[in-house]
Amino acid sequence: MGETTKKVRWVVLDTNVLVSALLFTGELSKIVDLWQRGKMIPLISRETFEELRAVLEYPKFSLSADEIQGIIEDEILPYFEVVEVKENVRGVCRDPADDKFLACALAGSAHFILSGDQDLTDLKSYRTIRIIKGSEFLRRYQ
Repeated sequence: MGETTKKVRWVVLDTNVLVSALLFTGELSKIVDLWQRGKMIPLISRETFEELRAVLEYPKFSLSADEIQGIIEDEILPYFEVVEVKENVRGVCRDPADDKFLACALAGSAHFILSGDQDLTDLKSYRTIRIIKGSEFLRRYQ
């Protein structure tokens, strides 16, 4: 695929997309390259970061504490913009646990939320924020 000419500034990655991009070599791993090359700025909030850290600790991933710390220091902190959620979002998503991604996107004026979670993708948008699958995002912007 050719070099992208579009630069998408602010994107929220839900935890399933972020973990897939970081830990596996499938299609979604291409998202890491986009943020490393400055083609997008991923946003993260305290709440979404806490969920990421908890998921990385799942036994099924077999990651040591040092490996988790390395992922955070090498792939998250240098590239992600931390946003402070000032407006809580409640009752928008079917799964209340997913409202934190909407709140993060709203706080950071995100253009997109990338998700593999049907509870989020069924919304299609929230205010001015488009909610799409990571694979669709790659097709459009790569």
